[in-house]
Amino acid sequence: MFRSKIIGTGSYAPAKIMTNHDLEEIISTSDHWITERTGIRERRIASENEATSDLAAIAAERALKYAGLDHMELDLIVVATSTPDMVFPSTACIVQDKIGARRAAAFDISAACSGFIYALAVGDQYIRSGTFSSVLVIGAEVMSRIIDWTDRGTCILFGDGAGAVVLKRGRVDSGILSTHLHSDGALWDLIYVPGGGSRIPPSIDVLERKLNCIKMKGSETFKIAVRTLVDAAWEALKANNLRPSDLDLLIPHQANMRIIKAVVEKLEIRMDKVVMNLDRFGNTSAASIPMALDEAVREGRIREGNFILMEGFGGGLTWGSAMVKW
Repeated sequence: MFRSKIIGTGSYAPAKIMTNHDLEEIISTSDHWITERTGIRERRIASENEATSDLAAIAAERALKYAGLDHMELDLIVVATSTPDMVFPSTACIVQDKIGARRAAAFDISAACSGFIYALAVGDQYIRSGTFSSVLVIGAEVMSRIIDWTDRGTCILFGDGAGAVVLKRGRVDSGILSTHLHSDGALWDLIYVPGGGSRIPPSIDVLERKLNCIKMKGSETFKIAVRTLVDAAWEALKANNLRPSDLDLLIPHQANMRIIKAVVEKLEIRMDKVVMNLDRFGNTSAASIPMALDEAVREGRIREGNFILMEGFGGGLTWGSAMVKW
């Protein structure tokens, strides 16, 4: 039996920093109010000439360099994003061109903030089946392009960034042990962007009414996020005969400090086992988990044999988890 192993990680965040104090100049809010309710102090914002593929390509190059893998050795590129460069072609195809991975197949996955877990599961299954041996999985977003900067409930939350991992066929006693994916389409209207698609095509009216921006029901989303993340964690733990105390690190989607703390409390996990960087990057949607993973790897927080649980939730509604033995 084949198993996929993460052999390289990489990430990239735009240079521009937008602090909570900067937001005070735009909307009626305060650094104290934002920090207390979300844990976010600043976020990165892409420059005018940076698109999702640009961020993704840099993260990909860094992951490939870390893995010691040549671009031409890649069999597949999967990009998880809700902010593609364009409707088509896929952002993955544009990234393929940017990094020169001529041999690889490439496609996008749209699962909002759960996107990286979904993409990781897809890459893992291609390796487990024996179809491919080297897969590049990327989560990348330029959320600032779909933000209503007059909506205090959403504009304080999101940031831009990209994270990537390289998967390689490896031995069966380590690597990605299991992945678990779920969705509930009945809850699609908790987090969504109504305009710009075939239902409400692009128009002047869409722009004036800001229908091309994120709409979110905050309180409802909070409650469901905690429940789904706890359920997803237990599903991954039970599938591998593990307990929360067996975990070396938990890498959750970086959505909100209160959500993360509520999940950790219910699982009875120590906070020093939780990887968090949302204070510096905010919610980068599909990019948040791989960015946090890369940070943990480069800080030396992950060692061979460690059990790592990654989990996320997002629009759709979607949620999922992945258990990894490093």
